Amino acid sequence: MSLSATIDFQPQVFHSGHLSLLAELNDSELDTLSSHKSKITYNKGQVLFYQGTRPMGLFCIHSGKVKVSQNSSKGGEQILYISKQDDFLGYRALLSEEYYAATATVTEEACISFIPKEDFLSAICSNPGFLQKLLNEVCKHLGQMEKKVTQFSAYSVRERLAGTLLTLKQTYGVEGTKCTIIDLSLTRQELANLIGTATETLIRLLSEFRTEGLIRLEGKRIGILDEKKLAKEADFFREISF
Repeated sequence: MSLSATIDFQPQVFHSGHLSLLAELNDSELDTLSSHKSKITYNKGQVLFYQGTRPMGLFCIHSGKVKVSQNSSKGGEQILYISKQDDFLGYRALLSEEYYAATATVTEEACISFIPKEDFLSAICSNPGFLQKLLNEVCKHLGQMEKKVTQFSAYSVRERLAGTLLTLKQTYGVEGTKCTIIDLSLTRQELANLIGTATETLIRLLSEFRTEGLIRLEGKRIGILDEKKLAKEADFFREISF
């Protein structure tokens, strides 16, 4: 599979109605960002940025999905969350002037715009409302990560899996013929990395959930058959966003 990216440097106007983080910007500021950005089509497996590297700008997802993960010194991966259409990546590192704390990898073909650091910071300086919106997003995201850390230490893998499946259904669920399908193409290893367990343990638990009539397995896709029973397994996990 080719990992080449298609790059479009032609100015394309941002529409704040689709990208809520930009809603505080006026037409002139949006035009400036649009004229300086590049729009790139990435293939599955390509990396937007690596953990430990210096941030150079802001990424805006127009379509596709991107996993954000951290790697341990032993080579293990922990997926923190999955970003989707209309999400932004990289603003926390830009605001804190730190290196990226995680790696962002495309999980399915994605169309993503890149805004250079200088233009992003200029928009912040000229528009206090935009800065406030960004700070709200940072605080919200921090709260979600704090909950996730607490729940990883306090609940079993079975509970975490049930809760994660419910949360993924809320965000990526599409109605199928007999159940709601989680429209997210994750390998079993990636799903295991998302809930913090071994792949073998995940496969065993998925088999148990299928036998109990909670889910349906269709290749990499997972269908939710009994949401109420899954909720009983993991009602605590419903507020976490992936």
